[in-house]
Amino acid sequence: MPQILLVEDETAIADTVAYALRGDGHAVHHCLTARAALEAAGSRAFDLAILDVGLPDLGGFALCRELRARAPLPVIFLTAQDAEADRVLGFELGADDYVPKPFSPRELAARVRAVLRRAAPAPGPALGAHVAGGFVHDAEGRRIRFRGRLLDLTRYEYGLLAALLARPGAVLSRAQLMDRVWGDALDSGDRTVDTHVKTLRAKLRAVAPDSDPLRTHRGLGYSLDVG
Repeated sequence: MPQILLVEDETAIADTVAYALRGDGHAVHHCLTARAALEAAGSRAFDLAILDVGLPDLGGFALCRELRARAPLPVIFLTAQDAEADRVLGFELGADDYVPKPFSPRELAARVRAVLRRAAPAPGPALGAHVAGGFVHDAEGRRIRFRGRLLDLTRYEYGLLAALLARPGAVLSRAQLMDRVWGDALDSGDRTVDTHVKTLRAKLRAVAPDSDPLRTHRGLGYSLDVG
């Protein structure tokens, strides 16, 4: 559950924002002042901060600098002023978004989701995953990524690509692929391999149009180029 630090001195606004964020699955810690926010940030970690620019004790911009000095933190500014100078200053401070009042709490919740997605670290390969030539094969999860994108594969497309990934560069005949992938489909013929190679190749090209790692060896079979 993402932890959100909300610093807003207008209780009515804070209540509606907190309600919307909690309904969206976030945990919200509300502070009325910058001093209270700094104390909260000193005792717990937050995933994102929503800061009102016009706080009574310390401005939101100054508070942002204090928070960022302690740890990297995505920040969304709230302000009653829609002045261009304020927006520019906020973005120069590294603001991830800037929302002028009045605003829709649901829209703010959507902006929070977007900022959290951008701030999230890119997923790395699963433990024990095989990585080769732009492919990441998570055999336990039966998932294959190509150039960072998860491929939407059918059962047999997955089996075909997994078999070729197991021996990169090696030429596997149609008979070998039939035995390894379609062993339980007794009514399938050699053309089944060709058909699935065609659909699999189309899915790989949809990710990387300039790449064609599936190699056809006439009269021999297929291989996967991961060089």
